[in-house]
Amino acid sequence: MADIGNVIRPTDEGARRLARRLMRTARFAAIAVKEAESEVPFVSRVACATDIDGSPMILISTLSAHTRGLIEYPVCSLMFGEPGKGDPLAHPRVTVIGRAERLERGSEEEERARARYLARQPKAKLYADFGDFALYRIGVERASLNGGFGKAFELSREDIVVPDERLAGFAEMEAGAVEHMNEDHADAIALYAKAFGKAEKAVGWIITGLDPDGFDLMAGDEVLRIDFDPSLSSAAEVRPRLVEMAKAARAAG
Repeated sequence: MADIGNVIRPTDEGARRLARRLMRTARFAAIAVKEAESEVPFVSRVACATDIDGSPMILISTLSAHTRGLIEYPVCSLMFGEPGKGDPLAHPRVTVIGRAERLERGSEEEERARARYLARQPKAKLYADFGDFALYRIGVERASLNGGFGKAFELSREDIVVPDERLAGFAEMEAGAVEHMNEDHADAIALYAKAFGKAEKAVGWIITGLDPDGFDLMAGDEVLRIDFDPSLSSAAEVRPRLVEMAKAARAAG
């Protein structure tokens, strides 16, 4: 029998970044739960977003089998990563294991998280207020990353989720900063997409979320993740870093 210890590679910063990027750029994920009625594994697909700290969020209906399963057994797995051309097993994917927590509708926390979710999933505004829908956040416990053939990693919560001490001030400033950038600095956003995201098109991009490690861009169904390098140590660094990145993008042509 093969020794699994020889298969799993030591976790490095490249693995951490890849796992976080797969989650931050995902528009959907496969979810695995224990079926409420039978307790057998049940797999479905859900639209998703991430909270500021990187925790996955899903907006789901009690009419769905996977929601009923989560209510009965909150532990679940989510797999992120889209196959491209060629062998689907050659493309990276990450499976996140965690516990689903229903956010209380109307609470300050839920309203903030909902705004972030709807920025990533704007079509969900059509049904987000239906009585059977609720927003759930997945408390990450660990993850398994497959970066392609021979590239397996086991990740901890700390490898994926931004710690609370680095989040101070971000929740309070994020919505205003995102709105300001989208309304007044579309030219800078286009520069970020082209220079740092290698985007083929330079128009139509908006920022949907901002956190200490970077920010997310979206244009239609396309999503980009732009990392801060290095990561930010406080919310006060957001504006000067964005200005600095815009200048660097312009200088690069």
